[in-house]
Amino acid sequence: MRIDLHTHSSASDGTDTPAQLMREAAAAGLDVVALTDHDAMSGWAEAQQAADAVGITLVPGLEVSTTFEHRGVHLLGYLPDPTYAPLVAELDRILAGRTSRTPGMVAALRDAGIEITEEDVRRESGGSVAAGRPHVADALVRLGLVDDRTAAFAKFLDPGRPGYVNRYATPLEEMIALIVDAGGVPVIAHPWGRRGETVLDAAALSGLKDLGLAGIEVDHQDHPPELRARLRAIAADLDLVVTGSSDHHGLGKIDHDLGVNTTDPEQYERLVSLARPHA
Repeated sequence: MRIDLHTHSSASDGTDTPAQLMREAAAAGLDVVALTDHDAMSGWAEAQQAADAVGITLVPGLEVSTTFEHRGVHLLGYLPDPTYAPLVAELDRILAGRTSRTPGMVAALRDAGIEITEEDVRRESGGSVAAGRPHVADALVRLGLVDDRTAAFAKFLDPGRPGYVNRYATPLEEMIALIVDAGGVPVIAHPWGRRGETVLDAAALSGLKDLGLAGIEVDHQDHPPELRARLRAIAADLDLVVTGSSDHHGLGKIDHDLGVNTTDPEQYERLVSLARPHA
C-alpha cells in the first residue's frame, strides 16, 4: 500500500484542481492520498468524488499556518470535523490575513521598483480561497523576473526581502487544541525544514505532545537522511506517529512528485485510529 499524506490543490496554492490531483495520484500508483490545502477545507468534496471514481482512499485534511517561539510552523490536521465552529472561525481569521496581505506585498514590491499589480496576482490565484505568497511568486515568474517559485521567495518574498509582509497565524498550541477538539489528528509538517530544529527540538515536541500533538512528518524532501534518522528516533522516544509525504503542489513546487515519500501502512492505521468516530 502506497500512502502520501500531504498534497495541495488549486483550492490553495497547488496547480491541479482537487479532481485532477486525485486522478494523478491514482496514476502515480498511490492507494491513499491526503488533501491538505493551506488553511482550507474547500477542496474536499470535489476530491472525494474523484477519489471514489478512480478507486483510491482520500484522507481529508489541511495544513494550517501557526507560530511557535516567534517562528512559523505548519501543522497538518487530518480528519477534523469541517463543521466544528471554533475551527472554522479560526481558519476564516487566517484566510482573512492572507487576503489582506496580498495588497501589502504588491505595494511593497512596487515601492522596490517591481512592476506588478494585484490583477497579476488574481490571475494566478484563480479560485483559491487561500491566495497568498505563492501566487505573488507565480505572478513574478509570469512577469519574467524569476524562473520559479523558489527563486521568487528567495529574491523577493522571504523575510527580509522587499516583498515580505507579515500576517496573522494561530499560535501552534492553540491550533493543536482546535484540531483535537474537532476530532482530528494534528501532525507537524516538515518540522526541521527551514532550520526548524532550532525551535522544534525534542523537549519542545514532548511539550506539544502533552497538548495533543499526535505525530511528525519525518520523510519529507526538506529533510536529508541524517535529519530523518534523528527525527525518527525522537518520534520513537515520544511515541509519536511518523508520516512521510510528497508535499506535492503540481507545477508549483519542483522535486515534490506524488509518492516521492510515503507513510508506512502501520503508521497510517495508527493515525486514522486516533481520529474521533465522525471521521
